[in-house]
Amino acid sequence: MTADNGTESMSAASGAFAPGVGASAPRGRLKIFLGAAPGVGKTYEMLLSARARQKDGVDVVVGVVETHGRAETEALLGGLEAVPRRRIDYRGHGMTEMDLDAILARRPALVLVDELAHTNAPGSRHPKRHQDVEDLLAAGIDVFTTVNIQHVESLNDVVARITRIRVRETVPDAVLDRADDIEIVDIAPDDLMQRLREGKVYVPHQAARALDHYFSAGNLTALRELALRRTAQRVDEQLLRHMQDHAIQGPWAAGERVLVCVSEDPKCAGLIRYAKRLADQLHAPWTALYVETARSHGLSEEERDRIADALRLAERLGADAVTEPGSRIVDDLLTFACANNVTQIVIGKSDRSRWFEMLHGSVVHDLVRRAAGFSVHVVAGEAIDGPPIPRKTVTTRTRPNPHWLQAVTSAIVAVALALGVGKLLEPTIGIETVDLVFLTAVIAIAVFYGLWVSLFASVLAALAYNFFFLDPLYTFAIAHPTNVAPFLFFLVVALVVSHLAARVHAEVLTARNRARTTEALYAFSRKIAGVANQDDLLWATVYQMASMLKLDVVLLLPRDGVLEIQAGYPPEDMLDEADLGAAKWAFETNKTAGRGADTLPGGKRLFLPMRTANGVVGVVGLTRAKAGPLLEPDQRRLLDALMDQSAVAIERIGLARQMDAARLAAESERLRSALLASLSHDLKTPLASILGAVTSLRQFDSLYDADARDELAATIQDETERMSRFVANLLDMTRIESGGIVIERAPLDLGEIVATALERTKRVLGRHRLLVDVAADLPLVTADAVLLEQVLVNLLDNAAKHTPQGTPVTVEAARDRSGVRLRVLDEGPGIAADDARRIFEKFQRARDRDRRTAGTGLGLAICKGFIEAIGGSIEAANRTDRPGAVFTIHFPPELVVPLVPSEAAE
Repeated sequence: MTADNGTESMSAASGAFAPGVGASAPRGRLKIFLGAAPGVGKTYEMLLSARARQKDGVDVVVGVVETHGRAETEALLGGLEAVPRRRIDYRGHGMTEMDLDAILARRPALVLVDELAHTNAPGSRHPKRHQDVEDLLAAGIDVFTTVNIQHVESLNDVVARITRIRVRETVPDAVLDRADDIEIVDIAPDDLMQRLREGKVYVPHQAARALDHYFSAGNLTALRELALRRTAQRVDEQLLRHMQDHAIQGPWAAGERVLVCVSEDPKCAGLIRYAKRLADQLHAPWTALYVETARSHGLSEEERDRIADALRLAERLGADAVTEPGSRIVDDLLTFACANNVTQIVIGKSDRSRWFEMLHGSVVHDLVRRAAGFSVHVVAGEAIDGPPIPRKTVTTRTRPNPHWLQAVTSAIVAVALALGVGKLLEPTIGIETVDLVFLTAVIAIAVFYGLWVSLFASVLAALAYNFFFLDPLYTFAIAHPTNVAPFLFFLVVALVVSHLAARVHAEVLTARNRARTTEALYAFSRKIAGVANQDDLLWATVYQMASMLKLDVVLLLPRDGVLEIQAGYPPEDMLDEADLGAAKWAFETNKTAGRGADTLPGGKRLFLPMRTANGVVGVVGLTRAKAGPLLEPDQRRLLDALMDQSAVAIERIGLARQMDAARLAAESERLRSALLASLSHDLKTPLASILGAVTSLRQFDSLYDADARDELAATIQDETERMSRFVANLLDMTRIESGGIVIERAPLDLGEIVATALERTKRVLGRHRLLVDVAADLPLVTADAVLLEQVLVNLLDNAAKHTPQGTPVTVEAARDRSGVRLRVLDEGPGIAADDARRIFEKFQRARDRDRRTAGTGLGLAICKGFIEAIGGSIEAANRTDRPGAVFTIHFPPELVVPLVPSEAAE
């Protein structure tokens, strides 16, 4: 549809937006108006939709809408109820944010929340606005919101490369994925640039700068394509999910999906590269599929390796590599294609002879004939470009197979045993049932030795049955015509049963091997998923490889630019020069080297690089005492899977370590900035007062009488004491963080501690009334007198800062049920709800609307550190009888000195 302001909008999801969620629906619906760039009209379109909903009787309120001074947008706000924003004071600046609590209390059916990627002001419930939206949805409230494509987290780097401007505020992709509707709002680049020139997006000087940088025609076109592709991706996912949920047979060609069929053909690499090019041309996802049938067990190890390498190549090129068990390749291909809404199937042309296809059939011909609704690309061998899949550079051991002579001998022995058992049971069960004994032998041969040996056993059993049980005996002739049919049926049944038994046995072996490998890989993935320490991860990796492959394993990772052994099983900490050179070559070239490889094959160990999408992370070294190839083909494929999982886990831990370092650096920088800001302000003020008073006394001493000079001297003393407290707090915090506090425990009288602290703070508390209530029967407490006195001084100083002049500051000490408590109460503004959780943190100061209080924000953090060092606890809360805050120090029973009988009597 076309909006009134000339924007074009396209719905990204089918279905109407549901009415407001009531009590029956647990979660609200989210509709996102997605814009390609600022100024395309997202907010305008959202308001138009909201007004239409309001006309339908829906209860609509405005949570937050940014008009940016655009008259046409402000006009649409008329008639819509707006919830007043919440004011937040931050570093002396008044800021307004959406009042989430008020909206939840108001509980409308639909709320408008503009600029989903917005970062909330410090002190808000959530750091990001999209988290506020999640709370609204969880409360059953529908939400209309807006966001630009450059704010989508997964596209942030792409947008930065296009526009050369990195957007700092992002929205997780999961928010868009969970949205019920996405409506893309678009406008032609020329029209948007004209709107900029007319001042409808930014003020004139900002618009001119934007036109020169961000809003170029090329940038806008690229952003439009990103928005369309991101929305189309979501539509494709919704369509596929809808088809799967409703068991709809595909394909629905709403979007292209490519499927390439993998086989053991040597040209398979070119086939995969062709599918990659086709997927890129169609801008479509693609999948590489191998259907594993009973025939797969008859493939040579070279062919099986070729299939595994082909699937790995497809994964490296960006495909989903899938192996599906099946019985008929064409049926399984079409079933998979229908279930996954595939539209394009790529398959290689067979090089088999016409006679082979006439006898065994052709997968390609059957697929072309039955693939109604699919586009089938049959790629001829000569049309496939690029080299074939590189053969593995490691010589692997061939899997031992039973010799054919052993299998034939076993078949003869089994039929002979069946013959003997049949002769023994013939008088009892009759000739009609003897054939079941032979069938049992045929099935056993099929299970143990496969199809061809079981077919030989079937023919041999039929001949033995005829020779020893059918008249005339001991000849291959059949005298009675009635015996011809049983003999022929026995032969057919034997052949069919042997074929089915061999096929089932092959599928069982496939399932068993896959289950065993999958279970081992799953257990290993679970083990390394919970490992946070790199040493533990490396040890788990080498142990798993050594135990599963029965090899000696070493793992080398770079440290300070030098490749070193980090783990080994059995433990190993040294390599000779030849092996170390092979390991370095494998790491630097991303190729296999060492024992059995094409490069440096004379080494003691085989070294294989561990790769991720970002490059090589390490090298695995393998060896065993025996000479010859190290690995069987299946072991090599298992090793590849183990190395892939390990490499990703190693990279994950490395990234986590970098994140921790970055977080620590950011926290250190934050604390440093907070300290410098605090010192620059809170030390500058007293220094200025001292400098002014001293300058006045020296230069204009004759102009002041005795009272004025005394007042200036008092100012110098007060500000010097204030600076001294600041410096003392810094030193105390340093002692706490360095663990340098030495506790001198002794029984203390809290009354004396209170009196000493009041004496030290009498100048600070000089303009307040003091109320002291220390219980007469208060027992002694075991604590450090210096630390406890400093805690009380800090609390009194804090109370004086926040209590108006003339109002009382109260100190109470009394026993309670679980020890002794000491409280300091003021009658100030109290503690804001958002400050209660962080009031004891470093450099955190309670909000002060008038900004009259000074301090570094360390006093309460020092109180908490000292009290916890003593063994007590401290908490902050608001008074219940009147405005103000109360700080309570609690001494547990183990710190309370019991009263002796004489003291109790007194």
